[in-house]
Amino acid sequence: MPKISFIGAGSTVFAKNLIGDILSFPELADATISLHDIDPERLHTTEIVANKIAETLAINPTIETTTDRRVSLDGADYAITMFQIGGYKPGTVIDFDIPKRYGLRQTIADTLGIGGIMRALRTIPVLLDVTSDMEELCPDALLLNYVNPMAMLCWAMNRASTIKNVGLCHSVQGTAEHLAADIGVPYDEINYVCAGINHMAFYLSFERDGIDLYPLLREVGEAGNYGRRYKDLPDHVRYDMLRRTGYFMTESSEHFSEYVPWFIKRDRPDLIEKYGIPLDEYIERCELQISGWEMAKAAFERGELKITVERSHEYGSLIIHSMETGEPRVIYGNVNNDDLINNLPQGCCVEVPCLVDKNGIQPTKIGNLPPQLAALMRTNVNVQELAVEAALSGKRDHIYHAAMLDPHTAAELDLDQIWAMVDELIEAHGDYLPDYH
Repeated sequence: MPKISFIGAGSTVFAKNLIGDILSFPELADATISLHDIDPERLHTTEIVANKIAETLAINPTIETTTDRRVSLDGADYAITMFQIGGYKPGTVIDFDIPKRYGLRQTIADTLGIGGIMRALRTIPVLLDVTSDMEELCPDALLLNYVNPMAMLCWAMNRASTIKNVGLCHSVQGTAEHLAADIGVPYDEINYVCAGINHMAFYLSFERDGIDLYPLLREVGEAGNYGRRYKDLPDHVRYDMLRRTGYFMTESSEHFSEYVPWFIKRDRPDLIEKYGIPLDEYIERCELQISGWEMAKAAFERGELKITVERSHEYGSLIIHSMETGEPRVIYGNVNNDDLINNLPQGCCVEVPCLVDKNGIQPTKIGNLPPQLAALMRTNVNVQELAVEAALSGKRDHIYHAAMLDPHTAAELDLDQIWAMVDELIEAHGDYLPDYH
């Protein structure tokens, strides 16, 4: 039976979903689940949850907990990374508060923009420490990365580590489910091909029984008859982008609005209202998640909260099951662009369909994307490349360069403001960042 190491298992709710997904496969019911976190209290809560899942499923896996990452990784067949360096406080709060003083507003700040850049700089050194441990302790293991900013982290791993890895996100399958609901077609009857970069991939085809469903999507968009999403947020940005590019993208409207220069402008409050853009939305989300975790923690420890195991739409368990049993599946993974998408830079991180079986992750060659989509993605790839270069080279100048080329940052701030803001952020993050020269 495989040993599966959860690095950052104190993310209790997310760990619960993945553990339940994995252990609900009979072929994986005897797996070793090794839970690691640097926070013993959170780790204990996840241990309770994992044992409750096993009890609910009437199975007997081996469940281990440790605050020593190397113990968890030793002999692992799979490692799942799911941590946040710097946490909500101080990390995320700093990433929002300092740019806001310069007039730069954000919604999520975990993928691109100045928030995404700083999160990458905090995270890449730790992630490479994990892969260094893996090279020593479990060199043949597969790393399944759920940490953002996905593209930057996977790009850094692919450059600096020999460990096999795949970045996993739920935006492709999650958005497809939303679109199916918008047009009133059962999700399991839809076939699609999607490709691009994480959080900015597009459905190149979206059909049922060979019939193109894009005309239905356009009708829904023109009429405004589409559903609302997380926290009842409107999907105006993405449907407008469908109208202007001809294709629908994977990540949410609140995410996408900060990847481009068109929607968030400090002197245009009418745009914020028109598109329903939730500024500081991730701050509110984190506060809710923290309070929810505290309540769940207390209930778990009192034995008052019952565990139900319902399969999520995360790909992690499907990959492990396919590699262990040979059952073939197609998932969407973030992988190295090794001649997969011709009109994106070689070596960047791309999100494409991948076959998974006993041979591991096998990405699909897409060829050329529609030129307008590739051009849009390259504006984001430029920022990713420079942030990765800063992290791997230790050169401070590349942090400035990444921020200078970020579409949203460049649309709001001048060069002096950008450099001053970067300096403030570096100082505020302190020991969470390595020294740059």
